[in-house]
Amino acid sequence: MSHISIDHRVMAGVPCITNTRIPVATVVSMVADGASAEEIVGEFPQLSADAITAALQFAADAVVQGELPTVPEVW
Repeated sequence: MSHISIDHRVMAGVPCITNTRIPVATVVSMVADGASAEEIVGEFPQLSADAITAALQFAADAVVQGELPTVPEVW
């Protein structure tokens, strides 16, 4: 299952955890603020540890690429 999706119909195309309206940036920000995977899942029970890892990997890949994709796709 792909954990990250970009769809212009969901959150105006902001990369989100698939089947949610939770932006990747929200998850990354929580990790940056020191939240553990367990704390994030506690706040967003619809997330899994795998989805959190995928969000972090997506963000890391975006930095390496120098930009975020802007067309609908599944990551």
